[in-house]
Amino acid sequence: MHEKIQTRLEGLREEYASGQKVMAELQNRQAELHQTLLRISGAIQVREEMLAGSAGDRSAEPDSGS
Repeated sequence: MHEKIQTRLEGLREEYASGQKVMAELQNRQAELHQTLLRISGAIQVREEMLAGSAGDRSAEPDSGS
């Protein structure tokens, strides 16, 4: 009986260590993804500001069609 419990305990410890490894990998991946999303968000904001600026420049130009 003691041997059976010891074997199960070792198996549980291995599963726990494996789970911790997977959790660390997922946390690293989450941090990388968060940084990627921040960069994309910044790029979107810059492009939107550029478009808003060019639209403002066009509205300030006289209408040559009149």
